[in-house]
Amino acid sequence: MKIFAYGIRDDEKPALEDWEKKNPDVTVGYTQELLTPETAQLAKGSDSAVVYQQLDYTKESLTALAEVGVTNLSLRNVGTDNIDFDAAKELGFNVSNVPVYSPNAIAEHSMIQLSRLLRRTKPMDAKVAKHDLRWAPTIGREMRMQTVGVIGTGNIGRKAINILKGFGAKVIAYDKFPNKELQEEGLYVDSLDDLYAQADAISLYVPGVPENHHLINKDSIAKMKDGVVLVNVSRGNLMDIDDVIDGLNSGKISDFAMDVYEEEVGLFNEDWSGKEFPDPKIADLIARDNVLVTPHIAFYTTKAVDEMVHQSFDAAVAFAKGETPAIAVKF
Repeated sequence: MKIFAYGIRDDEKPALEDWEKKNPDVTVGYTQELLTPETAQLAKGSDSAVVYQQLDYTKESLTALAEVGVTNLSLRNVGTDNIDFDAAKELGFNVSNVPVYSPNAIAEHSMIQLSRLLRRTKPMDAKVAKHDLRWAPTIGREMRMQTVGVIGTGNIGRKAINILKGFGAKVIAYDKFPNKELQEEGLYVDSLDDLYAQADAISLYVPGVPENHHLINKDSIAKMKDGVVLVNVSRGNLMDIDDVIDGLNSGKISDFAMDVYEEEVGLFNEDWSGKEFPDPKIADLIARDNVLVTPHIAFYTTKAVDEMVHQSFDAAVAFAKGETPAIAVKF
């Protein structure tokens, strides 16, 4: 059996080497290049392809892969919104993703960023770096004094709720598909409007499906408490970034942490030092002392990377054997 992997990063190689040791009967080939119509030929002679990229899995790329005999595609990530599923179905593809690799990683990052905003670590760090060791006016707030609204109570949202409970915060939540245990605890509010009206801080844990597009916009922001804190580590298209910037400018939003951005492809995970920065909106947000910008790193821990590699390669083997792995995507 042979598996070919695209976009293998240096930080993934230890996990890949570990997987190879555990699967000596499988030959693995890989490249740092992403899957495109041109690079599809690299997988020729393979039984499955393992991929991870922000580029779209277009009909052209899938067709080129199918033409070299590969119709098993295992993603090392959770998001599948960049796959042309009509083409995948037409070409007879099997697809898997890694829906749960480490919900803790993402939940922890979101709550670390929220606590950093409340304790104003960004402006304090800047003061200390200049040897200004005075306290005032950089005074913080305590997490336990906040009502935190959690939108989306899947695996990640529930981990975030557990962290918030540890801090002693009051948690309220909303989900179209409520979790039974959280229902019994009485954490759910009846509507998003109720959550907006009550929450001092709001953190998002919902997918970037069409119905959630620009969930946070000028109308929803207007329903929030004055001085609300927003955190988004889920999907960039959940927020209209222009409306968020307007909210920051007016003071309606006091603080904001973002790990994802609707236009992040080609911007995040690139070194812009010494170069002209191409996105004035993100440059403006980075410069603000009440905004924390991270480049889609909430998932980025050793545990998560290990799970993403192991689960995706295991699924690729299952596909090659004619089996359906538990993480197969239905479409």
